[in-house]
Amino acid sequence: MERIWKIVALVALAALLTAGCGGGQNGSPEQGTGSREVKNINISYVKLPLNIPSIIEKKTNLFEEEFQKDGINVTFPEITEGPKMTEALASGSLDFCNALGGTSAILAAANGVDLKVIGIYSRAPKAFTIMARDENIKSVSDLQGKKVAGPKGTILHQLLLASLEEKGSESGDVDFINMSIPHAMSALTAGDVDAALIAGPVVPQALEAGAHIIATGEGLLDATIVIAVSGDFLEQHPDLVKRYMKVHRQSIQYMEENLTDVYKMAAEETGISIETVKQMYGWHDFNPVITDQDITDLQKTQEFLQQAGMLTGTVNMDELIVDMTPK
Repeated sequence: MERIWKIVALVALAALLTAGCGGGQNGSPEQGTGSREVKNINISYVKLPLNIPSIIEKKTNLFEEEFQKDGINVTFPEITEGPKMTEALASGSLDFCNALGGTSAILAAANGVDLKVIGIYSRAPKAFTIMARDENIKSVSDLQGKKVAGPKGTILHQLLLASLEEKGSESGDVDFINMSIPHAMSALTAGDVDAALIAGPVVPQALEAGAHIIATGEGLLDATIVIAVSGDFLEQHPDLVKRYMKVHRQSIQYMEENLTDVYKMAAEETGISIETVKQMYGWHDFNPVITDQDITDLQKTQEFLQQAGMLTGTVNMDELIVDMTPK
């Protein structure tokens, strides 16, 4: 009997020592201290309106080269709508939201989705516009009593409200009609609405169709697009998140050093002309570092959502933002 107890004690000791040496499911210390081994990393792929870092990352296999040494497979599901992106994050089918609108990030967090903003994807206030065709409509002040079409609860909607407020008007002073950007563009061209909220590559198209810009986000909002990760993934695998942001920084460096080739790459991937790509590139700031101004802009976004009746609570920005950008 004494021998049996000694054997039991030795087995228990061996198990304790094995656990202490990191023999869990992770297998690789590079993956952090969590309890789950990572076999796949799913990164949302949104190429429009002009998400050049994502295009570079996908076309040059930067993420695959970084993570394949750990036996990790990388996939890029094309989920282009913010709410669907955060739903996928909540369900566990997506790990990283690359190019997620600040509005979508805040709304998801307010509704209990466990996500963390770990960097800024882009700022592009000039890429978000209010456009009209009637030459008598020269500014937002001329929109009182007019029909304005655009997507509700988005940066463009926020731009409309901010523009009206700047001119001393209110949201009720215009007849706002909820439409997608393509439908708003069509309604403007057909004369069914007086103004439309237009962004990205549709802006040059609208200009060619005879429309003109009466306001942009410049001076009103930064149109902040963020990079977000599942909060659980960040907690379980902080090292992988750091490496993700390192690769994202590499894509920006590649962009800066190979701009001519990048213009061509982006044009081929999006179907936008090289001339338009060059024009739109100048509208974007892709610096991923989270600044105080970025936090202020996200707070303004939250206030807009509350004002629009889309958000009743308040998201704590200190809890939402975990800056993982390389220093």
